[in-house]
Amino acid sequence: MSTVETMRMFLGDAQVEGVPGSDRGLAYGDGLFETMRVHAGRVSWWDMHWARLAQGAGRLRLRLPDRGLVEQQIEALDATPGMDANNVLKLLVTRGCGGRGYLPPSDNMPLWILSRHPAPPSPRASGLHLRWCTTRLAHQPVLAGIKHCNRLEQVLARGEWSDAGIDEGLVLDMEGNVVSATSANLFVLRDGGWHTPPVDRCGVAGVCRAWLLSASGARETRLGVEEVESADAVLLCNAVRGILPVARLGNRAWLPHPQVRALRQRLATANPAFIVPEDNV
Repeated sequence: MSTVETMRMFLGDAQVEGVPGSDRGLAYGDGLFETMRVHAGRVSWWDMHWARLAQGAGRLRLRLPDRGLVEQQIEALDATPGMDANNVLKLLVTRGCGGRGYLPPSDNMPLWILSRHPAPPSPRASGLHLRWCTTRLAHQPVLAGIKHCNRLEQVLARGEWSDAGIDEGLVLDMEGNVVSATSANLFVLRDGGWHTPPVDRCGVAGVCRAWLLSASGARETRLGVEEVESADAVLLCNAVRGILPVARLGNRAWLPHPQVRALRQRLATANPAFIVPEDNV
């Protein structure tokens, strides 16, 4: 077992050694989380991640820990001897402890966990291979967009395949609109412009998605299966892996597209965590 500390857990301001059995995140998924890329010891898009966390906390009426204390603990965890300066940071915040039953306590101390994880491997140079998932996402506008801890739909969708040749799966909502991949947002190039599904009824408003909406001038558009499969180019994005070109979706294949390459280069310029070696030749 590694001697490098990779996790710290707090109840309010006090560090604790384990998750209490009465934690509402454990019992009900009553919480939020952010997964962030760390490059050279710096958390990419930290302000945007905290803003999304705060938005989610407002929706759930959930108390957040003090931001200054969280930042202090991130620095302390990063300074742990032997810690790789390029990794993934996860911040999970639950409502904290409560009795049995759904009624949330009125003023709980939040339980929050910081953990470090290895950076993901580089995607295949030719682009991702995708499939369609049969699991559908339910509409729930109150929860749409935020990164809440109820991810059973994504767990079921991701459990649909074990083929190492498939990198991701695309999911639809109950009306047959394409929403996203299981763990990334979707952008398609059609008629010279970029489009991404809205996340007003389900799905997650990704941090990299927000950057890409601005950088690409993309429009939020409801998309069907045929509109994705007939697109000129397709990409996925998330805050850990950046922009990921798509090479295949079922029987549909795409060649590398210059607009995707240009967006990846813009992202690498804005955020060195997402420099891709083959884009520098």
